[in-house]
Amino acid sequence: MQHYCNSLTEYKRLETLEVKVGDLLIGNNHPIRIQTMTTTDTMDTAATVAQAIRCIEAGAELVRITAPSKKEAENLLAIKQALRQQGYHTPLVADIHFTPNAAEIAARIVEKVRINPGNYVDKKKFEQLEYTDSEYQEEIDRIRERFTPLVKICQEHGTAMRIGTNHGSLSDRIMSRYGDTPMGMVESAMEFLRIAEDLRYRNIVLSMKASNPQVMVQAYRLLVHTMQQELGHCYPLHLGVTEAGDGEDGRIKSAIGIGTLLEDGIGDTIRVSLTEDPEFELPVCKDIVKWYTNRNDQTKLQPVENISYSPFEYKRRATIATENLGDKQVPVVVADYSRFAALQPADLAAIGYNYDEPTDKWNIGDAAADYIFTDTLPAFALPGTLRVITKADNWKTLADKSAALPLFDAASYNAAGETAAVNFVKVDCLALQAPENEALFTKLADAKTASQTVLVAEATGSMAMAAIRRLFILLEEKHIASPVIVHSISQQATADEHLVHHAVETGALLLDGFGDGLWLTNNPATREDAAVLNNIAFGILQATRTRISKTEYISCPSCGRTLFDLQETTARIRAVTHHLKGVKIAIMGCIVNGPGEMADADFGYVGSGVGKITLYKGKEIVKRGLNSDVAVAELINLIRENGMWVEKN
Repeated sequence: MQHYCNSLTEYKRLETLEVKVGDLLIGNNHPIRIQTMTTTDTMDTAATVAQAIRCIEAGAELVRITAPSKKEAENLLAIKQALRQQGYHTPLVADIHFTPNAAEIAARIVEKVRINPGNYVDKKKFEQLEYTDSEYQEEIDRIRERFTPLVKICQEHGTAMRIGTNHGSLSDRIMSRYGDTPMGMVESAMEFLRIAEDLRYRNIVLSMKASNPQVMVQAYRLLVHTMQQELGHCYPLHLGVTEAGDGEDGRIKSAIGIGTLLEDGIGDTIRVSLTEDPEFELPVCKDIVKWYTNRNDQTKLQPVENISYSPFEYKRRATIATENLGDKQVPVVVADYSRFAALQPADLAAIGYNYDEPTDKWNIGDAAADYIFTDTLPAFALPGTLRVITKADNWKTLADKSAALPLFDAASYNAAGETAAVNFVKVDCLALQAPENEALFTKLADAKTASQTVLVAEATGSMAMAAIRRLFILLEEKHIASPVIVHSISQQATADEHLVHHAVETGALLLDGFGDGLWLTNNPATREDAAVLNNIAFGILQATRTRISKTEYISCPSCGRTLFDLQETTARIRAVTHHLKGVKIAIMGCIVNGPGEMADADFGYVGSGVGKITLYKGKEIVKRGLNSDVAVAELINLIRENGMWVEKN
């Protein structure tokens, strides 16, 4: 086991225990299940039933419903009966946070209960407290006393359980010993899991959710490693990026976090948490999961005996600085214009360059590509921040060879008599042991040659990410420090599938510190791809925290606890703050998804009562009980007071 999965070069599902949720089986190599959560008031039986039906008909195999108190937990019976009477037998999951009594009621009614160990028993006042060993153990004993009744009820009624840790809702006690870390998340879940194991209750699924895909992936990997080391077996895992947001950004962030783990066979059920109606989450789930259904790619990659990097912490691969690539420079973006016959200045607006003819000046956006790849060089002067890459054979014919940089394949680069100061070289990662690649790696052993070479890693098929990762591991083994651009080539059928493909393939590499640039290509391609793929590329870099080019929104997907219209409010806040590059704003519907689950947001907008909003700076309350009609303006004032506001251009 590569510390956390069966293999880095062969797709194989991680073996887990089997969990029964009603008639649905999870784990133990059963299909990856997809699920969502209702956003209606749980006390509104008709609305909750109607929304649950829409979700089921959209493909949900489990439907989660919030039960914040005993009355909502009791009303789950009416909801379940209404669904069954209408012929819907999809298992229901009760979502519990602060109320063990509600969990114990729900466990007698629905097929599964979800508890958050950070909220269930432990205190969470966001105080930095010191615990002695004896005080720490007293709290563990208190958890055992309060948690044991729920376990016994689940055993008696055949009810499954999810122990769902969230990054932002770790208890004071866990924070005091482990900090706000993936290891703290793992230990928070393991404390409850150990109690369940002692009681011989194993009908459990676990999750490690965070709004930051990097933290989320590390936590799941650590959990697998810990279960293997301590228990000798693994429980099924429910995957998700919590508070992913909405639109394209929410889909990219979810695909990266979930897909990175599924690539290595980790994950048995998923949910995409979008600030949208829950039925819109299911198509995204389907697009992610179908890539791993009946996978039969027989591609053989060279096995990895040892890895030279830690999969449990982020560290960027050390590289040589070559032009604006590598070393500590942010990853670049390459825009593919190879299908444009004759470029015009207006064509570059799609990738962040707007030409103003009266002033003869370029206006450059924060998400402007760094390179274009084209067969036909532009007949006009480009902005100074944009470089051209062209095929090596084309480059050799140029009168002014400084006008572009050449793209070779491995064989032609090895044999090249003339090269440029900086050369791009395509590497087929599905054939790393081919003679031309072996010769290329020998050539790159020379430090000067390596400093003049930028590799372009390519692969297609279902093993593409693993193949490109294998290249990075090989470069580490051979001590080759040339920068690498990841060229993701999607051959999917729809725009949504293209997005998922690029996000998973490149995001999984970036989260492990691999990659000095992105080049995204759709096949077949259209002229409209330039703008779409440029947005996706910068979205991937933002989601992996490797290049920040825009405001980041951490917004929960809404549920029956939500105290205002999340979709409308998110849109209002986005409309007035979207120009604040690098600022992280959390928009939370209630206290459960409030100060804790905002994780690392700079500012928070949290529902604290009907029509009432509390504003946070980090996890500190700044203004409490604001009327919602003035709260957005007060948020802007708060950002301004903290020196992070800039006026729109």
